Order: sequence, then structure tokens, then C-alpha cells
Amino acid sequence: MRKLLTSPNAMSLSSIEQTIYQNALTFVADISLNLMAVKVDNHPENFLDWCKELYRICLHEVNRDLLEPSQEKPLKKLQEALSNGVSACQLKLARVVPLPIFSSFMQENASLQALPERLRLLDYIANIRNTKLAEMIEEDRLAYAGKHTAQHDISVYDFDVEWFAGTRGAKTFHQLVKSHPQAFDNALDNIPFTGEVSFAQYQRFVEAYKAIFALHTSNEKAPLYAATRLLAMRRPDQFIALTSSKVDSLSLGLGLIKLNNQSFDDYWHEMIAGIRSTPWWRSEMPSDETELVVWRNRAILIDLFLFADNSLAESSNYIRMRDKPKKVKIGVAKAVKRSKESAEAIVDKAFEADDIPDFILNMRSTIVNSVKDGKTVDQAITLMRNIFG
Repeated sequence: MRKLLTSPNAMSLSSIEQTIYQNALTFVADISLNLMAVKVDNHPENFLDWCKELYRICLHEVNRDLLEPSQEKPLKKLQEALSNGVSACQLKLARVVPLPIFSSFMQENASLQALPERLRLLDYIANIRNTKLAEMIEEDRLAYAGKHTAQHDISVYDFDVEWFAGTRGAKTFHQLVKSHPQAFDNALDNIPFTGEVSFAQYQRFVEAYKAIFALHTSNEKAPLYAATRLLAMRRPDQFIALTSSKVDSLSLGLGLIKLNNQSFDDYWHEMIAGIRSTPWWRSEMPSDETELVVWRNRAILIDLFLFADNSLAESSNYIRMRDKPKKVKIGVAKAVKRSKESAEAIVDKAFEADDIPDFILNMRSTIVNSVKDGKTVDQAITLMRNIFG
């Protein structure tokens, strides 16, 4: 273990990596005896793999039964420092690679990063992107804005709508999106659907977005992170979606100044301008189908260069809802009520599948009523199949 802990001294570390290493060592001191009890067989030769190996040891091999209560926090802080190290190294790679390598890295980490589910979200948003927020059903509007709810029928929304940037904590933002969707539509209209977005167009969006909060709240400042969710859904090839939990890692790994929830100018001039200088972002539209999917979503997919452990994919709200044990309590079960408009939209989306027989299609109104009253569309269709199929 001593050799592992000191091995970065022999590596050629960047200033950022050196800072991360020294920060990690400050937490090692408090748990050094616990670490020394671990036998080490793997001695990585680069800093990225060193961070991954020590993180793995902290997670799986440190004997937690021997930890004092006061050592829990240093161990957690060490893991955070190492995860930041992984993100910084991978984002450093992302700054210089061409699109084929950028795409290959994502495919190699597809399972770890829940890439298929993320792409299902992006595909869904692409299909509703031309619809105004004011004209969307509530579930679609929440999917666009980044808040997952029990109303998101997993038969239709087979993804966590909070991938890239969940906004459930931005309560005022969601209240305003619900009560004044047209105002947000007007702001988003400044961002074109095609072509490179200019700073002037972004500025007009920001001014309109801030005006919503100025007009409809008591001096509450408009949050940048929620705005980036809207921008990234509008143009996933142009904008990165931010959250408080990942903004520091992105800023550090991309070599930017630290952003906060009010850094509207720095978001554009530092982060967006920074990724626009990279080879993968500046590449021409590729002919390869896999690379084309990445290219069309290339800015938002920078998330896949952030640290992820084996629990990330399983933390999906969609997975949790899908695998939630069915508990039936007579008299107290609470159904998820939906508006008729939402129920109709959910059923019609399910009816787009190729295997829906005509007799099911002819029972649309009955199925809509079942979905409106709380059944999932799969449950409603299966019931009709069992009775009349």
C-alpha cells in the first residue's frame, strides 16, 4: 500500500492532477492504518488508473468494521477526491481526442454510464422538440424540464427523465414552467433548431429567461443550472446540462474557472467556448451511424467522461419504478391519477407499437379511462388482451 500511495510522485502529473493528489493525501492520513492493512497487487502507472484503483480499494477492501466513527468522513472525502481525479483525467482526454475516439470511449463505457437509457431520453425529446411547452402534456413538459414523477408511465417513458440534469430541487423554476410555459417558449424561440448557436442568440434567451423570474417572483434570481437543462434539451449538440453536483468536476476537468448557479456569462464564454475548441465538437457530420448519434448530441454527452461507479445505472428513476415491488394494500392503495389529455397521449404512444391488434385499437376509450384512473398503459392493454384476446 505504501508503494501505491506514493507512486504518483513518479508520474508526470499536470497541475490539476497534482492538486487532486495532494488533496487526496490529506484524507489518507486519517485512515492510513486501515489502508495499510489492505494487500495491494495492482500498481497502475498512470494517474487515472491510480485513482480508479485506490477508489476501488476504499469501496471494497477497506475493513469498515475497524473504522472509527470519526474515520467515516475522511474515507468518504478520499473517495470524492479520487472520483474527481477520474473525472479530471477523462475530461482532459476529452479535450484533445477526435470524434471517433470520443465515440469509442462512450461505447466502451455504455453500460456503466447507462448510455442506452440516456439515448432513449434524447430520442424522446427529439420527437417532441418542435412542440411548444405550452402545448405539451404535463408528463412531456416535466421530461423536457428534468423532473421525474410517478406519472411517467414506464411503458412510455422507458428512461429516467433526470439524466444529464435533474431539476426537481428548482421548485420555483417548475412552478413557473407550469404556470407560464408560454414565457419559456418565447425564451427558447431565441435558440434555433439547426446551425451553430451564436452568443447573441444565447444572450436573448438569457434575458427572456431572467425576465420570467423578475416578473413573477419576489426578487428570486433565475437559476443557471435549470436554464442549461432547457438549452441542452433544445440543442444537445450545442449545450451542456449542469447540476450543482457535477459543475465543479466539469470546471476542473475542462480547465475552466469555477462556475456557480448565476454564472450565465462564464457558462458561455468559458464552458461552451471551451468545448467548441475541441476536435470532436468541431468535426464534420460523420457517415458512421454510431458516431452520428454521438455527433448530434455531442455537447450534452460530455457527461459520459465524468466519474461513474457500478451503482450509477441502477440509480435511474426508471429502473427503480420498473423494479419496485408490487405492494397491494386493500383500501389504501393510491393510484396515480392523470388528466384525460395525458392519458390519451400515453395510450396513443403505446398504440404506435407494431404488435397492437385491431381489437385493442378499437378499445381506445376504455384503455384511456383505465390509464386516467391510475393503471399503466401496459396493465390496461394486458387486461383487455386477457379478457377479449
